[in-house]
Amino acid sequence: MTRVARSALLIVLAATSTSVACRRKPAQPPTPAQPTVNTDSINAAARARQDSIDAAMAARARADSIARMEQARMDRERADRERMMTEARNTVAARIYFDYDQAELSAEARATLDAKVPLLNANPGMRIRISGHTDDRGSDEYNLTLGQRRAAAAKRYLVQRGIDAGRIDVISLGEEQPASPGSDESAWSQNRRAEFEITAGGDTIALPNR
Repeated sequence: MTRVARSALLIVLAATSTSVACRRKPAQPPTPAQPTVNTDSINAAARARQDSIDAAMAARARADSIARMEQARMDRERADRERMMTEARNTVAARIYFDYDQAELSAEARATLDAKVPLLNANPGMRIRISGHTDDRGSDEYNLTLGQRRAAAAKRYLVQRGIDAGRIDVISLGEEQPASPGSDESAWSQNRRAEFEITAGGDTIALPNR
């Protein structure tokens, strides 16, 4: 083989080898593009969620605060109402006192009776009973009569101020139920009295001017 022929053969073999090598080399896939992360959008969404949670918690706190305030107001009104009811009953039940062997009303006794009148007027269904009492000096018969006079004096005063006589009962217990034991002026002065008891219409008391 001549030199020229041998050179041509080498060129052909080299070209063939290069072609085979090119055919055997796998094609490389294109590198995928990396997604772009928008951190500003993520942070904004997180802030929006937190703001929504904070707003809901604040609204709940306001609602709870309003509910507590309303409950406190209702409790105060209920306590005030109960206090006023107690004071009204105490006013109706307030005792009056008399001097020794007397059935006349003192200025203090008249003031106590005057305080009962508005409550009796505001509660026309209320009935009361007045019981007259004495100390233990004197006979039983005399003290029963004196107690009756004392109860009647209190009733008469209330009737004169417009209270229906049919709403007021009177009894005398004389010396039988002393308010204070003892046989001295301190005890006797507490026993010379008239007591007042609500016998009907006292469950709910209407207050004057309300």
